Amino acid sequence: MNGIRFLLDENLVQWLGDALRRREPRVEVLWVGAPGAPAKETKDPELLLWIEAHQWMLLTGNRKSMPGHLADHLAAGHHVPGIFLISDWLPIRQVVDELLLIWGASTPDEWQDRIWYLPLFSK
Repeated sequence: MNGIRFLLDENLVQWLGDALRRREPRVEVLWVGAPGAPAKETKDPELLLWIEAHQWMLLTGNRKSMPGHLADHLAAGHHVPGIFLISDWLPIRQVVDELLLIWGASTPDEWQDRIWYLPLFSK
């Protein structure tokens, strides 16, 4: 296993995690509000502290404020294992394909302290 684990923000639906695990049962996925994860309605700055402390990459659709929260987090001397902003117009199959490619073909340090927008590649 490569160490990449995904935390789904509460603005993403749980079935994304279910779809990832159906395709690759070894993928570790949690969602905000699940046991062992941050509680629902956790503020974004606290989510960033949680993913830093627990080394989970964040999957979110929050394109509006998350980049600013990350900038503040990094300016305070903190780090994150990576954040992926998922466009709501992307088909679920493409989201799953791209996340599994990330999971299977990279290591956590390749994504550290950055936000990446899905899709990673345009056709």
